[in-house]
Amino acid sequence: MAWTARIQRLRARAEERLPVLSELTSRLLSANLLDAGTRLAAQAFLAAVPLLFAVAAFTPHGVREQLRESLQAMFGLSGQANTELQQVLGGSADDTVRETSGAVGVVVALVSATSFSRVMARVCERAWRLPRASTRIAVWRWFAWLLVLMLFVLFQGPIRSGFGVGLWLGIPVLFVVSTGVWLWTQRLLLAGRVGWLPLLPGAILTAASTTALALTARLYVPNALNRALEEYGSFGLVLTVLSWLIVVCAAATFSVTIGAVLAEEPPLNRLLTRDRATGE
Repeated sequence: MAWTARIQRLRARAEERLPVLSELTSRLLSANLLDAGTRLAAQAFLAAVPLLFAVAAFTPHGVREQLRESLQAMFGLSGQANTELQQVLGGSADDTVRETSGAVGVVVALVSATSFSRVMARVCERAWRLPRASTRIAVWRWFAWLLVLMLFVLFQGPIRSGFGVGLWLGIPVLFVVSTGVWLWTQRLLLAGRVGWLPLLPGAILTAASTTALALTARLYVPNALNRALEEYGSFGLVLTVLSWLIVVCAAATFSVTIGAVLAEEPPLNRLLTRDRATGE
């Protein structure tokens, strides 16, 4: 058909003028990014839940309050969902029960956390078409990344409020801090095999997508959580949180991959010096 031939000519012309479009389309279609994002979300959930119980059991009251405020700021929790969070972090349960659940949480978290970090590292490696880093080089990086990620979540409350100034400052601050976190995340989990500058497009895109989702979370998540708790109980809570994590992790996976393609193809590749080292 004439229109099919015309579309093909337009596509060939676009790819000739902007080769990055061809590479980007090919990479997005061939890398199973949605599947990778789903696996990342599942591992994030499996790591987050036991870590939450471990924090509730073994950290001081101030840390628990800070985490509660940050989670409220992230999701705008209210009603039954907020009550459930306060019961976990408020310390109202029996100390023996809390310590037992916390100890179990620590063990499960250590196992799950390494899986979470490994999946995130693999997302970065696939984006840059790099082989897996050796375990000797990578293992400490998995735990370092998880620790920084926990601190990032812990201080979401002050960051989003602009350290008390207001949301008008909090959103730019969140974007800048997120960019730094994602830039460091890629550098760390890639074991230093890609230079800082080429990682910047992926960091900016990931920060932009996750910041945008952070703004919409307060509009969707509270009502969805309360409705799920009312209709399905804890099972509904799990499904809602996991669904939201899939969206966030898929956005991060796509953003990192798109950033890698942009850094490798014209015109940005002329501005960003690619530096692949043997690792740190």
